[in-house]
Amino acid sequence: MKQAVIIEMSTEELIGKLTEERATLAKLNLAHAVSPIENPVQIRETKKTVARILTEVRRRELEA
Repeated sequence: MKQAVIIEMSTEELIGKLTEERATLAKLNLAHAVSPIENPVQIRETKKTVARILTEVRRRELEA
Protein backbone atom coordinates (compact mmCIF):
# COMPACT_ATOMS: atom_id res chain seq x y z
CA MET A 1 0.00 0.00 0.00
CA LYS A 2 1.40 3.37 -1.01
CA GLN A 3 1.95 6.19 1.47
CA ALA A 4 -0.33 8.51 -0.53
CA VAL A 5 -3.23 6.09 -0.07
CA ILE A 6 -2.54 5.79 3.64
CA ILE A 7 -2.50 9.57 4.13
CA GLU A 8 -5.94 9.90 2.48
CA MET A 9 -7.55 7.35 4.84
CA SER A 10 -9.30 8.40 8.03
CA THR A 11 -7.88 7.42 11.40
CA GLU A 12 -10.63 4.85 11.98
CA GLU A 13 -9.94 3.28 8.59
CA LEU A 14 -6.23 3.17 9.40
CA ILE A 15 -6.81 1.36 12.66
CA GLY A 16 -9.06 -1.16 10.92
CA LYS A 17 -6.54 -1.68 8.14
CA LEU A 18 -3.77 -2.08 10.73
CA THR A 19 -5.66 -4.94 12.37
CA GLU A 20 -6.18 -6.61 8.99
CA GLU A 21 -2.53 -6.25 8.00
CA ARG A 22 -1.29 -7.60 11.33
CA ALA A 23 -3.58 -10.62 10.96
CA THR A 24 -2.29 -11.17 7.42
CA LEU A 25 1.29 -10.93 8.66
CA ALA A 26 0.63 -13.48 11.39
CA LYS A 27 -0.93 -15.89 8.86
CA LEU A 28 1.99 -15.45 6.45
CA ASN A 29 4.55 -16.05 9.19
CA LEU A 30 2.73 -19.18 10.35
CA ALA A 31 2.39 -20.51 6.82
CA HIS A 32 6.07 -19.82 6.16
CA ALA A 33 7.11 -21.59 9.36
CA VAL A 34 5.16 -24.71 8.44
CA SER A 35 6.31 -24.88 4.84
CA PRO A 36 8.08 -22.24 2.75
CA ILE A 37 5.57 -19.99 1.03
CA GLU A 38 5.75 -19.40 -2.68
CA ASN A 39 6.57 -15.69 -2.45
CA PRO A 40 8.36 -14.74 0.81
CA VAL A 41 8.56 -11.11 -0.34
CA GLN A 42 4.90 -10.83 0.75
CA ILE A 43 6.07 -10.97 4.37
CA ARG A 44 8.46 -8.06 3.84
CA GLU A 45 5.84 -5.97 2.04
CA THR A 46 3.25 -6.62 4.75
CA LYS A 47 5.73 -5.55 7.44
CA LYS A 48 6.41 -2.33 5.54
CA THR A 49 2.69 -1.63 5.20
CA VAL A 50 2.19 -2.11 8.95
CA ALA A 51 5.08 0.26 9.63
CA ARG A 52 3.67 2.89 7.24
CA ILE A 53 0.27 2.73 8.91
CA LEU A 54 1.78 2.98 12.40
CA THR A 55 3.87 5.95 11.31
CA GLU A 56 0.83 7.79 9.97
CA VAL A 57 -1.22 7.05 13.11
CA ARG A 58 1.63 8.33 15.30
CA ARG A 59 2.01 11.48 13.15
CA ARG A 60 -1.68 12.22 13.58
CA GLU A 61 -1.45 11.70 17.35
CA LEU A 62 1.40 14.18 17.57
CA GLU A 63 -0.49 16.76 15.50
CA ALA A 64 -3.54 16.57 17.76
